[in-house]
Amino acid sequence: MSGDQRVPPPPPGERERPLPEQQPKSATEDPDAPRRVLEILDSPSYRVADQDPEFLGLDNTRGLRLHVDYLKPELLLREHGIRHAIVVFGGTRIHEPVAAARDVEACRAALAADPANTDLARQLAIAERRAAKAHYYDVAREFGALVGRSGDGPQDCRVVVMTGGGPGIMEAANRGAFDVGAKSVGLNITLPREQFPNPYITPQLCFRFHYFALRKLHFLQRARALVAFPGGYGTLDELFETLTLVQTRKIRPVPVVLVGESYWRRAIDFDFLVDEGVIDPEDRELFWYAETADDIWTGIQRWHAENGGSLFPCD
Repeated sequence: MSGDQRVPPPPPGERERPLPEQQPKSATEDPDAPRRVLEILDSPSYRVADQDPEFLGLDNTRGLRLHVDYLKPELLLREHGIRHAIVVFGGTRIHEPVAAARDVEACRAALAADPANTDLARQLAIAERRAAKAHYYDVAREFGALVGRSGDGPQDCRVVVMTGGGPGIMEAANRGAFDVGAKSVGLNITLPREQFPNPYITPQLCFRFHYFALRKLHFLQRARALVAFPGGYGTLDELFETLTLVQTRKIRPVPVVLVGESYWRRAIDFDFLVDEGVIDPEDRELFWYAETADDIWTGIQRWHAENGGSLFPCD
């Protein structure tokens, strides 16, 4: 190439003359052309695939939805340096003591106005039993604070509290971390009747899943312990799934702590399962009971120390 040959500069961002396809076919050429073009533009087939809700909702695209349901939280957890988690579950109906006492008083007032109403009497009895468990809210909140202050302090995200993002015990655990300025995670789920996340989750670390399966995966992928407070179906679901995975060695064993021995011994008779021969005696050793936040935290740390590892691994 000779030294005096002209090399054209890069083209500008906008063309001086539009390309032919930048304008629809003129009605002067075909009166029906504009209508036909609009019909094409309005067709679902013309939508870009990742902006087509109907296409993304097909059975055949479930794999894509599963992938993004997993990937979005995973990338954000990595971005925030969340490496490991203490998973906390418990009843959404177990409120803080003040709220529980208020519920009892409301039930008493309703029953006083209608003493013969057996349904109101039953509601009062249930409210009183819930109030008797309200101290677990305080235990979960204190435990969340212990986790939040652990390691190198509240800014250390190697181990954080992770909950299902709902009210009750999960709120208390997130709230404890919030109290000490630590980050915490909430994994919410899309339900037919929308549920609100509790207000103490770190906003950038509150996720809403479509699939329960992917939510469960995220609970256990980083879990360094599972702490189960008194709760219902959701708590039992997570507890037994974790116990099954540990029992079968499908995952690396993690400490499992059942908070509130009197509750759990009545809710689940593990000795009966052993005596019936449906689990082995060693399966009864996959968990232990605790009552206080200090007991829970000390037990988890001891479990890791005695099993040759650290709660705060370098990997």
